[in-house]
Amino acid sequence: MKPNKLWTLGLSICFGAFALQTYAQEVLTLEEAVEIALENNYDIRLAKNNSKVDSLGVSPGFAGMLPRVFAQASTNNSTQNISQTRSDGNVIELDNAKNNNLSYGVGLDWTIFDGLGMFARYDQLKELEKLGKAELQSTVLNRVSDVMVTYYDLVNQQQQLTALDSTLVISEQRVELADNRFSIGKSSKLEVLNAQVDLNTDKTLQIRQREQYKNTKIRLNEILGRDTHIDFKVKDEVLIATDLQLAELEHLATTQNPELQAQLINKRISELELKQIKGNRFPRISANTGYNFSDSESSLGFTTKNNAQGWNYGLSASIDIFNGSNQNRNEKIAKLQIENSDIQIKQQTETIKSQLHTAYQTYLTNLSLIDLETHNEDIAKENLEITLAKYKIGTIPTIEFRTAQLNYINASMRLSNAIYQAKLSELTLKQLAGNLSLR
Repeated sequence: MKPNKLWTLGLSICFGAFALQTYAQEVLTLEEAVEIALENNYDIRLAKNNSKVDSLGVSPGFAGMLPRVFAQASTNNSTQNISQTRSDGNVIELDNAKNNNLSYGVGLDWTIFDGLGMFARYDQLKELEKLGKAELQSTVLNRVSDVMVTYYDLVNQQQQLTALDSTLVISEQRVELADNRFSIGKSSKLEVLNAQVDLNTDKTLQIRQREQYKNTKIRLNEILGRDTHIDFKVKDEVLIATDLQLAELEHLATTQNPELQAQLINKRISELELKQIKGNRFPRISANTGYNFSDSESSLGFTTKNNAQGWNYGLSASIDIFNGSNQNRNEKIAKLQIENSDIQIKQQTETIKSQLHTAYQTYLTNLSLIDLETHNEDIAKENLEITLAKYKIGTIPTIEFRTAQLNYINASMRLSNAIYQAKLSELTLKQLAGNLSLR
């Protein structure tokens, strides 16, 4: 089998192909379907917004590296009936004495050292951005895979409908032939009835298959994030990559699989979390400054009016001497989180390898089945041609012709299914490798 062999699902019989009847005007290609999904799919749109949120979070300000500048103002007012007795014995009384205080200004607070925790937080924000991108990639990969699987399912069903339509033509010709032979006395009414029953059976299969086909189109429209009433048909060809190598897929998976990459990023985040916790062992040093204005008035007292303005500044430092041994516990917990991350990475790696090996065996099996079913369909087609010719001249019984007819339609459907299953295996392998392509 040649690499990248184009398997065209043309299931024609001896008297020519019977075209699939659809009401759709649009022929939706796989490339167009993927493009629509990338633009409209709700999961992808949500993941894109979440990734943007993570990107906006990468800021020195979020990490606590920048100062806080603020403005403040306050006023306090009171009206009181006051009675004061001075040290010299004099008594002073005043009703509705007013006291007014107003202060306003600007200030700055800045943590200039926190055990390097702010730098660890900044690096952590960068890792969270990478994690968001990995999650976006995973979502895109999964949704594109859904689009491709559903699209190729439609191709398979569309070809099966073509095969059923073709066998329906044969069954209708058989009824017409049986009726003509009965009318001239060359066959019994039983042959006509048997032919009609088989025709109705084929019609039932066609109706059921058409229902499944329409429902699958609705499902694809849903994945694409567009109106589920849009009708269309798909291109009836499948390109299968027959040259995939397991060793290359494993290498790609270790470097591109988004789920594995997410686990690696989570480990880095856990390491930075431990770095932040260790920073609490160092003192926290902050600087503050500001320029303030204040005005106060009092109806009674030694000072009835006071105005002030000017700078204030200072430094503060603090360090935990004892906090209930929480520092040690937090560090132990952070180290266990890192250990868990290592375990999850190993587990995810082994899971991906196991899935790759299983999918690769299925992939090889399906490629072999394509060759087998292609040969089998050729045999069934030749057998049907010979049987049809003999049936027309009346040298074989009805049941033998019906068996040949069913053998051919079953062989055609098995070939279509084999190609579809091989494509699914290929898509599974590429998705696990994080390298899903349209071709």
